[in-house]
Amino acid sequence: MSRYWSDIVSKLRPYVAGEQPRIPGLVKLNTNENPYGPSPKALEAIGQATDERLRLYPDPVATELREAIAARFGLTAEEVFIGNGSDEVLAHTFQALLKHDLPLLYPDVTYSFYPTYSLLYGIEAIEIPVDEQFRINLSDYDRSCGAIIIPNPNAPTGIGLPLAEVEALLAAHPDAVVVIDEAYVDFGGESAVPLISKYPNLLVVQTLSKSRSFAGLRVGFALGQRDLIEALARVKDSFNSYPLDRLAQVAATAAIKDEAWFETSRRKVIASRESLVGELDALDFEVLPSQANFVFARHKSRSGAELLAALRERAVLVRLFAKPRIADFLRISIGTDEECARLVSALKDILAA
Repeated sequence: MSRYWSDIVSKLRPYVAGEQPRIPGLVKLNTNENPYGPSPKALEAIGQATDERLRLYPDPVATELREAIAARFGLTAEEVFIGNGSDEVLAHTFQALLKHDLPLLYPDVTYSFYPTYSLLYGIEAIEIPVDEQFRINLSDYDRSCGAIIIPNPNAPTGIGLPLAEVEALLAAHPDAVVVIDEAYVDFGGESAVPLISKYPNLLVVQTLSKSRSFAGLRVGFALGQRDLIEALARVKDSFNSYPLDRLAQVAATAAIKDEAWFETSRRKVIASRESLVGELDALDFEVLPSQANFVFARHKSRSGAELLAALRERAVLVRLFAKPRIADFLRISIGTDEECARLVSALKDILAA
């Protein structure tokens, strides 16, 4: 602690990102990156935009990208907000829409940036416990609140909610903003985007990091009615008027338009996930039902910390969250079939020892 710090700094519990180590021959299954590269059309767009125009500031409102996203989802460009990754979109959302006199609600087992942002922005928050099967029961949210944020599918569990339950939540809280964080929705979840026209309190947040392989480029967006989008834009323009650079904008626009690549890539991941679930079941793991590009699993007799360390010794990296209720679960990103096979082989070796 330094005497030069502002008071809030010493109170923060910063989000801890998954490590990015340099280990030869590493099978990296710890940060939910897509194992397949971005759309070739996106890479081509970057090449074409890499010229003297980089001396110019990018479009501050990412017009072409917003129009492409709007066209894909049947919205208008005024119902789309663009940010530097969905984490930045969420940060603006917490500041612009989730701080009220009544508390913010979110699950107790969920994306760990939520408590970080709540503390950073001075938002009173209540964590609603998931049930014994780690499912979100929306009936538990039937209480007074200022706002609600829920990942669907949830992270790190991967469990999704049906659209009908999300709609019931929206209808039950007409005076509260409800944010549905859909970072993983493209791998089997039901998107709430079709509900936007009906519910002015709904904001949907998505990212291009997962299903479009843009984790290294940082593009996220929010979808909602104009009043909510205007609130985000006002916060963004009070913080950074040029959040998304020129190369990210052209690449993301090309990726959004390349539906064929998107479908092929996500279906590969889903198929690999289902295959891996069967392999883990055979090795005596309990695997939660996943609609994401990862699985959340614990062995019935070996600790998560033990398996994590043993896998790392074999150059296989997965993630462990040392938190109550989930300390023995490994979150395993879905890699290529070859990477999943190496994981399974390593686990067999460890469990046989």
